[in-house]
Amino acid sequence: MQLDPEYLRQHYASLSDQALLAVDRADLVEMAQVIFDLEVGRRKPVPPRDTRHGQPTIPRQGDPLDEEADDEEADDDEAEVDEAEVDGETHGAGEEPGWLEEAAEVYSYAVQSATAHAPDAVNARDALEAAGIPCYLDLCEIPREESLSPYGTHRWRLMVPGKLNLRATSVLEREIFNVEFEAGWKTHLEALSDEELRAMNPQVAFGGLYDRVARVNRVYEEEIARRQMK
Repeated sequence: MQLDPEYLRQHYASLSDQALLAVDRADLVEMAQVIFDLEVGRRKPVPPRDTRHGQPTIPRQGDPLDEEADDEEADDDEAEVDEAEVDGETHGAGEEPGWLEEAAEVYSYAVQSATAHAPDAVNARDALEAAGIPCYLDLCEIPREESLSPYGTHRWRLMVPGKLNLRATSVLEREIFNVEFEAGWKTHLEALSDEELRAMNPQVAFGGLYDRVARVNRVYEEEIARRQMK
């Protein structure tokens, strides 16, 4: 069965940092390795450091957190934060827009505390505002049972009116994610030998993406024709 690059991209993007770091790259086929490398490069997840040996390690389920992490978590729990800051700016502390109850989340970014800066979230917000799309950036606490700790205890969410979901997602893909993807893809190609580069066919490696675009256009034209709008 042929692998779908878009499915792999969405699968790796859905993994927590811990789960992503637990993937054994050597077990993946070449195309999956490419997409895996791009996702790792986009996130740049940092494994927790084993203070006993001074080396990064991936925690196993059930491993106790070190005392320093426990102390930091206790401090976070006890701290009362009236206003949350993102990259030096206050967000999510003002009046909520009326459309928030029917809003769609188009971007999220996990942070390790309620006061951590999130410049990537600010960049996403700025891209939407530049495109004239109303948005709201707020901070929510990740439930303890779902927490990515030590990778994240809170999550910045970028919300837009539900009816603008597809448009906002498209803007973020074009202005942020596609730029990052292009840089990762360029780095990957530069690392290939001449023989490997000649054998690489983007339309095969990313056949799922090409197929999706073709389907989007076809279905749209069919709906236009069905309504006799031409």
